[in-house]
Amino acid sequence: MDFTRTHFELFGLPTAYALDRDKLDASYRELQNTVHPDRFAAQSEAEQRVAMQWATQANEAYQTLKHPVDRGVYLLKLHGIDALDATDTRMAPAFLMQQMAWREAIDEARDARSAEALDMLMSELRQAHKAIEARLGVLLDADKDYEGAREAVRQLRFMDKLIAEVGDVYEEIED
Repeated sequence: MDFTRTHFELFGLPTAYALDRDKLDASYRELQNTVHPDRFAAQSEAEQRVAMQWATQANEAYQTLKHPVDRGVYLLKLHGIDALDATDTRMAPAFLMQQMAWREAIDEARDARSAEALDMLMSELRQAHKAIEARLGVLLDADKDYEGAREAVRQLRFMDKLIAEVGDVYEEIED
């Protein structure tokens, strides 16, 4: 087994943002079945260690590819771009303004203890998330615009945080 293969190669998938999730899941299950450490219990310690390394790599690769932000970060890394470079704080002003509006809406819903307002906001956030994901796919797969993709990945990461924050507010107002 070759530890130098990319996550996509590991699962027999094309190196692209758009992926067939069913094929990823099936390939992961097949690989896990092959390399699961329990299958090597009667083998030498060295073979057990290699099996554990393979299982770990398969788990990490699967987790990376199934999550849209992590998949985008990984693809950009394959092209030599650190999408989450902490020293790069550039972001489109329109997105920053929208993010501020969403944060204000979260605060207002929290203050009003309004699940209805949170429902509407969550719907809007998920819709925006899907739109950014779709744009990221085009930027990476069709346009090969890695700088634009870097920003889209960062925007998706912000969206994930906002969606999680709305989830936290749901829990706050239920208490």
